[in-house]
Amino acid sequence: MNKNSVIGFILIGVILFGFSWYQSRQYRKQAEYQAQLDSLALVQMQEQMRADSIYRAEHPELYAADSLGTSASAVAPGHTARPIYKDSSLNVASNADASMHVLSNDKVEVTFTTKGAQPYSVMIKDYMTYDSTALYLIKPDMSEYGVTVYARESINTKNFVFDVTESTDSTLVMRLPFANGGYIEQKYTLQPGSYMVRNELSFVGMEEVIPRNVTMFDIDWSVVIPRLEKGYNNELQYSKLNYRFPDDKKVHDIGRGRDADKRLDARVSWFAFQQQFFSAIMRAENDFASTDLKVKFFEEDDPQRDLMACSASMRCDLDVNSSKVTVPFEFYFGPNDFKTLKSYDQKYEKIIPLGGWLVGWISRIAIIPCFDFFGKFISSYGIIILLMTILIKLVVSPLTIKSYISSAKMNVIRPEVDKLNEKYPKQEDAMKKQQAMMNLYKRAGINPMGGCLPMLLQFPILFAMFRFFPASIELRQQSFLWADDLSAYDSILDLPFRIPLYGDHVSLFALLMAISMFVYSKMTSSQMSNDPNMAGMKFMSVWLMPIMMLFICNNLSSGLSYYYLLSNLITMLQTWFVRRFVVDEKKIHAQLAATEGKPLPKSKWQQRLEEAQKMQEKALKEQQKRRR
Repeated sequence: MNKNSVIGFILIGVILFGFSWYQSRQYRKQAEYQAQLDSLALVQMQEQMRADSIYRAEHPELYAADSLGTSASAVAPGHTARPIYKDSSLNVASNADASMHVLSNDKVEVTFTTKGAQPYSVMIKDYMTYDSTALYLIKPDMSEYGVTVYARESINTKNFVFDVTESTDSTLVMRLPFANGGYIEQKYTLQPGSYMVRNELSFVGMEEVIPRNVTMFDIDWSVVIPRLEKGYNNELQYSKLNYRFPDDKKVHDIGRGRDADKRLDARVSWFAFQQQFFSAIMRAENDFASTDLKVKFFEEDDPQRDLMACSASMRCDLDVNSSKVTVPFEFYFGPNDFKTLKSYDQKYEKIIPLGGWLVGWISRIAIIPCFDFFGKFISSYGIIILLMTILIKLVVSPLTIKSYISSAKMNVIRPEVDKLNEKYPKQEDAMKKQQAMMNLYKRAGINPMGGCLPMLLQFPILFAMFRFFPASIELRQQSFLWADDLSAYDSILDLPFRIPLYGDHVSLFALLMAISMFVYSKMTSSQMSNDPNMAGMKFMSVWLMPIMMLFICNNLSSGLSYYYLLSNLITMLQTWFVRRFVVDEKKIHAQLAATEGKPLPKSKWQQRLEEAQKMQEKALKEQQKRRR
């Protein structure tokens, strides 16, 4: 056993010991915490039993019917059965009638209900659904928000009607009073020109009601997000649930069109219920102590046209040592606009799916600023996409021109390449053929990597555009030519049936893009040799790739298909220009004739290739000797 193996085993042992120690420590903490919860539950049960006994003694009329075998409702006609709380004020609040109050500005209108002092509906102004109706991010009665705290008994604020103490267009204050004079207060504030609703949850005069050993309270929020866009599959793919840990540069997510849940036993700064272009975000200024997140998606044929049901169960810190304790939160109800989200300086903009670090960096540094710049002067986003495509092609032209020149030269020497394939048809002559190819390329002045490397460098830009267009709210409901929404698919023909993986419609932009891809592949395939080994490559580039892209893009953003169409057309134009005016076929043929039979300086690559060829020939000879 060598030194490295010994060190490796020692490191593995240290890691296993550390992991075991950490797990045992976490288990002890969890056991202690569970014991505290069990003790608290026992005390709560005992207190509840004592309170029930006292309440029965103080209100015998409510229970007189028990001896007759009838229900309490028979004794008190017209009253429905309600939970009985020890605090008389809570009993009043649980039976009161709720009312609605609205906070509104030029951006958003949030309706609150006094039942639970919670959001009832959210309407985003300046935006419409695909069918031109008011855009409700949260439809009426599709949100349930409650704060659970132990105040001599477990109470959930969603079960009580709060008293309104202040109500204006920008501020709403609601209180849940207790018999001792204390109260729970929910204050919501909406500033002009903002999508952000500030929330202050206060416990006032509750130090005698909430035991000192209660250090936590819970918040549960469930929301049903409706469908808002034209294409179900596209909307589904870009809808998810996000969350961020404090001081973390990254934003994590679950869902992406699939049912998911996640238990986070670490502190969480905020989470977001994200539809393709709009989000409901909740942030705790002091962080959530732990969070349980869930998302479930509805089927396309859902009769209510709902997209997803999201829920979050949060545990928050509570310190009731003072007469007033305020826990601040904030809610964002608005569009997934990069600049708007970034202005809040909480990394909200990272919920927009712009890709990984390199692709996302290209989008943030180059594509989004260019898009915004052109948008200041041009109203047609179809023209903006055209100008951006031309600009991108100009920026990468120093690389692409080299690639096109290399490809054009390869097309010129293709007859020579075919001759080498005929000269070395056997597999054992592969090294000789490769060496002869390298000599041919060098005589023609062709860099074998000149056509590949520039194209590889363009892939991050292509992926950046693939990410940018479906997530860009600027394209939402923007029409161009026959497309009525550049953020969704364009349909020129609705099919009476559904084709698997393709859909039930025909997207013209996707079709034109696939045709342009086929034509360009035909142009470039002419430079490929007639080697039988290249037949599969030709079939893939000419037929398979255009068909695959047609199926992929048929349901995606028409703006994306339009961009790829423009990119293919410009590329074909550049290729034709290089072949027609840049590459001189006579000059290349003359260069080949002048260097034929003459020794050429060998590169390091050729030297290594020759050495490998000699070793292969030597090994082949030894193998033949053994067979004899």
